[in-house]
Amino acid sequence: MIRKILLPLLLMPLLITAQTGPGQQKAEPLSRILFVFDASQSMVGKWQSDVKINIAKKLMSNLLDSLNTFNNLQIALRVYGHQKPYPPSDCNDTKLEVPFAPNNIEKVKARIQSLSPKGTTPLAYALEQAAGDFPPCDNCRNIIILITDGIEECEGDPCEASLALQKNGIAMKPFIIGIGRDFKEAFNCVGTYYDASSETAFQKALNTVISQALNSTTLQVNLRDINNKATESNVNMTFYDHATGKVKYNFIHTLNNHGLPDTLVLDPLLTYDLVVNTVPPVGLDSISLVAGMHVTVSLSAPQGYLNLKIGANERIVKNLQAIVRQQGQNQTLTIQNFGETKKYLCGSYNLEILTLPRLYIDDVRISQSKTTTIDIPLPGIVVIRKSVNGYGSLYLEKNNTLEWIYELRENVLQETLVLQPGNYKVVYRSKNAERAIYTIENSFTIYPGGTSNVNLFSY
Repeated sequence: MIRKILLPLLLMPLLITAQTGPGQQKAEPLSRILFVFDASQSMVGKWQSDVKINIAKKLMSNLLDSLNTFNNLQIALRVYGHQKPYPPSDCNDTKLEVPFAPNNIEKVKARIQSLSPKGTTPLAYALEQAAGDFPPCDNCRNIIILITDGIEECEGDPCEASLALQKNGIAMKPFIIGIGRDFKEAFNCVGTYYDASSETAFQKALNTVISQALNSTTLQVNLRDINNKATESNVNMTFYDHATGKVKYNFIHTLNNHGLPDTLVLDPLLTYDLVVNTVPPVGLDSISLVAGMHVTVSLSAPQGYLNLKIGANERIVKNLQAIVRQQGQNQTLTIQNFGETKKYLCGSYNLEILTLPRLYIDDVRISQSKTTTIDIPLPGIVVIRKSVNGYGSLYLEKNNTLEWIYELRENVLQETLVLQPGNYKVVYRSKNAERAIYTIENSFTIYPGGTSNVNLFSY
């Protein structure tokens, strides 16, 4: 006698939600479970109290009754090995017997009860065909539960078939329940394997798989400061599906009213890659969750602040920016505006300030929870006037050399430039002057907050 075991974990509501906008939550995803059921000839073999197919039918019927309590769930049934007798082997013997639809549990139960094992075991082909069993859906969790008493018999590769389903975002890593003996070695690469070496183990495996498939779990992300305490917060965390590389969640890290990192509710069937979008970002790959358990992960993310200022008066310069790079690296990390304070990971940075001429400040150190201020000299203004259009350049006079910093615009008669304090020279020739001897040079000095007028009149 097989007793019907209640699934207490199945009474837990699905908790997976995601923010879509201010004050809004994305609708709970539709969970879709495709049962891939073995009806090959070997399922008529004797096993404990009955033949395997009869035991599987009874336990599946009990399980499907338990699923009636879920509103946001659809199931479907694919069978293999049930259409053509063996021998010979028909390695295309699989069919979607009951497609996904609301309220179809009784149809699935009836079809399972009517099965008569006949053929071979084309596992890889069945998984490949399962790719077409899931209709397009923007907010669905696609789950495959494979129930089998044997391994691949048609020279296919179930591991490759499963990997293709995951990489293409069609379904999550499958669950496999092996009936009668341990097939773990053959199925480890296919999905999460459960051994059903007895009727009791089969019942337990079914309950466990459904519980994991339909219940969310919680995750806590600790962002540790320089003292290894979880005090850092208020930064976006992006969770990627490790198999597909697609974004699954974005959460802005929060500390609750007890000063502890907030608890996140995630789908436990996925493996995640986490990127914490600090500047620069930090990350953690291959985070695996356990359904119904609280998981904590930690990342080192000590941060301080960088404040950029211009003298005592910033009104003379608008939209001045600095390129920020990590020390020893060439790529741009970010661009920061003057007049603002920005958060960075603790460490050393190099600044390229987009003044004329460029200012370079190296080894700017950011310390835990402290503000490092960079205060550059107040610039001045030069107004350059030309009587006619022409060709010219602006140079910084430095150590008896000329350092090019700007090309005058050829067809503009007046230009106003914001320059750092220093000594400058303009070299210019009008378009009408046909000899180099008519080149004009004009030196001038820029003082903090001052204005210089340069007239380039050709003769």
